[in-house]
Amino acid sequence: MRAVICRAYGGTEHLEIVERALPEPGPGEIRVRLCAGSVSAGDWRIRSLSVPAGYGLVVRLAFGWSGPRQPVLGTVFSGIVEAVGEGVTRFAPHDEVFGSTGMKMGAHAEAVVLSEAGAVVHKPHVLSHAQAAALPFGASTALQFLRDKGRLRSGERLCVVGASGAVGTAAVQIGRAMGAHVTAVCSAANADLVRDLGAREVIAHDEDEGPFAVPDRFDVILDTIGRAPMRDRIRALAPKGRLLVVSGGMSDALRAPLPRAGGRRVKGGVAQESRADMEEIARLVEAGDLRAVIDSRYALSDIARAYDRVATGRKRGAVVLDPDEG
Repeated sequence: MRAVICRAYGGTEHLEIVERALPEPGPGEIRVRLCAGSVSAGDWRIRSLSVPAGYGLVVRLAFGWSGPRQPVLGTVFSGIVEAVGEGVTRFAPHDEVFGSTGMKMGAHAEAVVLSEAGAVVHKPHVLSHAQAAALPFGASTALQFLRDKGRLRSGERLCVVGASGAVGTAAVQIGRAMGAHVTAVCSAANADLVRDLGAREVIAHDEDEGPFAVPDRFDVILDTIGRAPMRDRIRALAPKGRLLVVSGGMSDALRAPLPRAGGRRVKGGVAQESRADMEEIARLVEAGDLRAVIDSRYALSDIARAYDRVATGRKRGAVVLDPDEG
């Protein structure tokens, strides 16, 4: 099979397409032939070492010092089960599935092996493989931050900063499905998109009076950008409000546990893939509460351009890889 390996941190010149032996599933494992994958912001950060301030050493210790210890990056996939190991009961050959490999990565390839107990579920019939691959990264992050860290409740005022990205488009939809009044912050060019996804209000990020100008305005702020001063974001929270920092530097992480006036809280961290969350994502799709937003599609052989697109920070939704077009 073909796979993309990353030999060192830095530019896309370190990416190389190689031939590798097709992996065989062991007991309790399945092999999925990929019909679509994705290049996420997380993939780009690891590959380029473009991480928030203070996290460079952490990433090197976790993933490898001079380059990724697992050279095949990529976490998201949608495809067809083509082989199963001994004892597998959840899946059978020819099943259509989608999910995430998480820290194991390996999805920038034509096939991937993972545990049947992992973050993999049957693909809803209403989704194409490209649409399915566009969902897991953004939707699982948005779901965990809003539901678990933010404890978002029906009727609350939610502000999504960076609402047109993969996490943002999912957060707008999931927030709406949870009954929140959603305000989206994005470029003026993406206003119609986020309104169509369920935002009740839209604030262009380049407006003179941004989203944080009014005190006590929001119950929950989910910030995927992390550029505004902490004091401004805290000021915009109502008493007992929650600031959810999806993208933030070490200073944000260190300041998050500090007590805030009025019971306001700051929460950060990294989303973890899970089977339960993939099942919830599939349920939201089937209920009509969540749909995929695809920015662009690239062949596996053109993965450098896919990474370049993610690096612009201006994508709308997800960047999808099509292995069969390479």
